[in-house]
Amino acid sequence: MIEIELDGKKVEVLEGSVIMHAAEKAGTYIPHFCYHKKLSIAANCRMCLVDIEKAPKPMPACATPVTQGMIVRTKSDKAIKAQQSVMEFLLINHPLDCPICDQGGECQLQDLAVGYGASSSRYTEEKRVVFHKNVGPLISMEEMSRCIHCTRCVRFGQEVAGVMELGMIHRGEHSEITTIVGETIDSELSGNMIDICPVGALTSKPFRYSARTWELSRRKSVSPHDGTGANLIVQVKNNKVMRVVPLENEDVNECWIADRDRFSYEALNGDERLTAPMLKQGGQWKTVDWTTALEYVARGLTQIKVDHGPAAIGALGSAHATVEELHLLAKVARGLGSENIDHRTRHADFANTAAPGKARWLGLPVAALSGLQRVLVVGSFLRKDHPLFAQRIRQAARKGAQVHSLHALRDDWLMPMGTQLTAAPSAWLQSLADVAAAVAAAKGTNAPLAGNANAAAKAIADSLLSGERKAVLLGNAAAQHPQAGALLALAQWIGAQTGASVGYLGEAANTVGAQLVNALPGSGGLNAGQMLATAQLKAVLLLDVEPRFDAADPSAAFAALQGAEMVVALSAFKNASLDLADVLLPIAPFTETSGTFVNAEGRAQSFHGVVKPLGEARPAWKVLRVLGNMLGLAGFDFETSEDVRAQALGDVATIAARLDNGGSVAVSAPAAASGLQRIADVPIYSADPLVRRAPSLQQTADARAPQASLPQALWSRLGLATGDRVRVAQGAQQAVLPARLDESLAADTVRVPAGHADTATLGAMFGAVTVEKA
Repeated sequence: MIEIELDGKKVEVLEGSVIMHAAEKAGTYIPHFCYHKKLSIAANCRMCLVDIEKAPKPMPACATPVTQGMIVRTKSDKAIKAQQSVMEFLLINHPLDCPICDQGGECQLQDLAVGYGASSSRYTEEKRVVFHKNVGPLISMEEMSRCIHCTRCVRFGQEVAGVMELGMIHRGEHSEITTIVGETIDSELSGNMIDICPVGALTSKPFRYSARTWELSRRKSVSPHDGTGANLIVQVKNNKVMRVVPLENEDVNECWIADRDRFSYEALNGDERLTAPMLKQGGQWKTVDWTTALEYVARGLTQIKVDHGPAAIGALGSAHATVEELHLLAKVARGLGSENIDHRTRHADFANTAAPGKARWLGLPVAALSGLQRVLVVGSFLRKDHPLFAQRIRQAARKGAQVHSLHALRDDWLMPMGTQLTAAPSAWLQSLADVAAAVAAAKGTNAPLAGNANAAAKAIADSLLSGERKAVLLGNAAAQHPQAGALLALAQWIGAQTGASVGYLGEAANTVGAQLVNALPGSGGLNAGQMLATAQLKAVLLLDVEPRFDAADPSAAFAALQGAEMVVALSAFKNASLDLADVLLPIAPFTETSGTFVNAEGRAQSFHGVVKPLGEARPAWKVLRVLGNMLGLAGFDFETSEDVRAQALGDVATIAARLDNGGSVAVSAPAAASGLQRIADVPIYSADPLVRRAPSLQQTADARAPQASLPQALWSRLGLATGDRVRVAQGAQQAVLPARLDESLAADTVRVPAGHADTATLGAMFGAVTVEKA
């Protein structure tokens, strides 16, 4: 530790720290623009100049290392005059447009100009003008004349997002921040550039000119999208969500959020919202009141139970629904005598469950991802499935962590990569067995499955056997894989031998919570695959599930549900199940209800509704509570969502003891496969009902219509050229898609995205496919 004197106070800081760190520790504010605690030091705004004893001139606090006995004054005449001079330079060219600037009221330049700016300018020449740029649907660069060249956005791209989409060109007063060749900003974390811009140069395009910051009330919430559980501040005006920004939580999302966390709010106010209960009568939809709709559902369920028995009733919930909603959905089904309950609509291996009362989880705290030294990620489109987890692993890689992957392709994760194993999905188990064999050979033991310790497998094994903090992480594709249980069992063995933690990255906001509240089939109950494969069910309750987009085999799911006598869709959107449902019940999305999500690390985070439900929409937990009462079921006398949570989760403090990635799954032999196999990612803006309906997100590069990606050998065999289309078929189901060459794909693998209308006619996400030139 080094001791310095700062404004007369003694401060101890670590060796290698800069004066800014000492000031932060002492609680002393030094004005700054370019410095940001999460970014590298640029020292190019000079606003943080301070007076250091024996130094000939003021020095930048952000870039001056501390030395033993250093005496620093931040409020001396010399320091203040230096800061005022810098402010004068910054304001010389700054436009006088605070009254119309979206940043007005929360602008760092505005705040500091009050303290350090003069009341008039000595500069009479014309101000510089920088032309606006169109960089996509999310970020507005209309007023780049406001830019003060702090380069925070440039450094964010390089260091956090992993891709340098912005840079500075020219010199002197001609300098400007731009996308070099006029491209768009396409990073899945791009919206954070808006937050860190200290002036109004980068602003939110969807929010632009829609409200003043002081008109907005701020309310805390939790992201309903992925397993991170990012903390949000939702900003509201006139009972309408206007903007979403991050709430800093170092243990979860630091100070960042993904673009889908930030911009999916647009769907909340969209035309597709379901605002009143609807019944289908004679093939026509009619709007009815709640009593009529719920009485119809209660009568229908009761009659079907009498006619066909309780086993003919099923309930499917989404892991994007809250703990309270899933608990009551399961409680209604079980109250009727049915054990047909599930939330794993995209899975193929249903034997892969944790022990009763336990849940599969990340295997380590979210914050620990940033400090890992060795990582093996199995079956994950990491950047798009888990943008904030990818960002943490990227930080680890920047610090020297060795990151390895096993996947059907070499996806660009925007970080330094170690060994990347590529294999067709049916060969993943064998590839993991090869790594296990290499580990076994190094440790002089026997692997649970015969494998070939080839060079690539040996490189991963050697890496995992070295280092200290390490993890084997299973992605969404590994969880949805037909041999998910065997993959986990083999990963567990590798983890036990190498000292690595093993866990799932988690598909949705409440994947862990759904398991904890037992939204799973009971004894003799049908799982999601069985419910959506054949028309066995006569009545189905769908909670926030869109079968065309959320099922592992959408064409089979559609056919199965068409065979039911009554399909009840609890949804926030009217077109979610229009062609399948008989009853539409409008439920409140996450901003209009209170509830709890349990994130991938098992952290239960409760939130309140931030606005009133739109129209006649009601929180799903209330709808299910009333339905339970109408059906005459016991135990539905809840007053608040907190009462439901208490029953659903019990003591939240004991959740850690209920997290378990173990299991009794045997390591089975790899599946034999011939012909072409499909690998299906769910695009980032097709993953859940909210992002599918957010207009700005749907205009991004990531939301482009799906393509069929083919490996080089297949591309050549079919004689394809750029711009050609192919007919992809799975059994009798087919789709015609643009073809794309992906040389990183494993042989005999075709990448066809799921969760999109263009591919909803196809079969299983991991099925066999045939491809021909269209």
